[in-house]
Amino acid sequence: MSVEKEIIKINLNHMKKKYDTQKIKKLDPQNMLASLELFGKQIEQIWSEFHSFKLPVDYKQVTNVVVAGMGGSGLGGHLIKSLYKDKMTIPVEVVSDYTLPAYANEKTLVIICSYSGNTEETLSVLAEAKMNKTKIVTISSGGDLAKKSKTLKIPNIIFSSENNPSAIPRVGLGYSIFALKIILAKLDQIKLTNQEVKNIIEVADKYARKFGVMIEQGNVAKKMIEETSERSMWFVASEHLSANAHIAANQTNESGKRFAGYFLLPEMNHHLLEGMFFPVSNKKNILFIFLESDLYSTKIKKRIQITKNILKKNGIKYESYICEEKDKILQAYEIMVFGGFLSFYLAMAKNINPSAIPYVDYLKKELRK
Repeated sequence: MSVEKEIIKINLNHMKKKYDTQKIKKLDPQNMLASLELFGKQIEQIWSEFHSFKLPVDYKQVTNVVVAGMGGSGLGGHLIKSLYKDKMTIPVEVVSDYTLPAYANEKTLVIICSYSGNTEETLSVLAEAKMNKTKIVTISSGGDLAKKSKTLKIPNIIFSSENNPSAIPRVGLGYSIFALKIILAKLDQIKLTNQEVKNIIEVADKYARKFGVMIEQGNVAKKMIEETSERSMWFVASEHLSANAHIAANQTNESGKRFAGYFLLPEMNHHLLEGMFFPVSNKKNILFIFLESDLYSTKIKKRIQITKNILKKNGIKYESYICEEKDKILQAYEIMVFGGFLSFYLAMAKNINPSAIPYVDYLKKELRK
C-alpha cells in the first residue's frame, strides 16, 4: 500500500462506529456536522413558519424571475431551474453578480437571497431592482438586507437559524432553498404540498442517518473518500440533477478544501472528451463522480456509459453515486445530503476545519479597504 493510501486509511479510522468524537469536535468547532444532520429540520422549520407567506396580488403578473444570490445563497435558483424547468411557465435566471440583466423591469420578480443579509453583490442588485421598479422579495437570516426590506416595505422571508448551529450558508440550504420554493409556489409556478414537504423531510433525515459519522456499513459518502486520494473532483450530472453537480462542487471547494468543478451531460460530450490527453498527469490527478439516476432519459443513460468507456480508455478514474429514491425531487434532496457529508469527510480526512474559509475572508477584508 502506498504512503498516500495509508494516510487516508488512517484518517478513515476516525469514521468507524467507534468514532473519535473528541477529534471531530476539535476539527469542527463550529459544529458543521450538526447543521448537516439538521437539514430536514431546517426545511420543517421554514415550512412551518412561512407556508402561509403572502405576496401582493400583482406579483402573479410577472413574466420572468431573477434569483440574485452568491455562493450557497444562489444554489436554490439553480435547483429550481433543473428540477422544474419542464413545469414552470415563466423563465428563471440566476444572477451571481452586482447587476441585473437589462430586461429586468416592472414585469420581473427579483428574489434577493443572502443568508447573512450582508452580501455586497446582492445588496447592489437590490438597489438596482428598486431603481428599475421590479417586483422584489428578499430572503435572509437578518443583516442589512432584512433592515432594508423593512424600511422599503418589501415582502421578505427572514428566518431564524436555530437548525443551522454552524451559521454557515452552504449547510443552511434547507432555509434558502425552501424559502425560494415557497415564493414560487405562491406564484403558482410550482406545486408544493404538505405531503411533498413531508416526503422531502423524511428523505433528508433518512440519508443524514445513512451517511452519519457513526455509520460504516453502506456509507457511500465515506467509501468515496477512499477513492479521492489527492485528486481534483469533477461532478457529472444531467437533467433534473444538474444543479446537484453544481451544489456538490461548491461544497467540495468550501468545506472539503478540494479543487472541484462540474460538467453537465450532454454538453460535456461535445468538447471535454478531447481534453483528456494533456496534461499527462490527468491520470493521477482527476476523479470524475457521476451522479446517476434511473429516471434519466435513455439517451443520457447511454451517454454516461459511453463517457465512462472513453475515460477508461484514457486512464481517467471515475466513481458513481446512484440514487436510491424513485422520485426526481426526492433524488435531488438525497444527493444534496450525500454531497454535504462527502465534503465534510474530505475535510476530516485531511484534519482540516471544514467551516473555516480563510481565503474568502481575506478577499472580503481586502475589498473593504
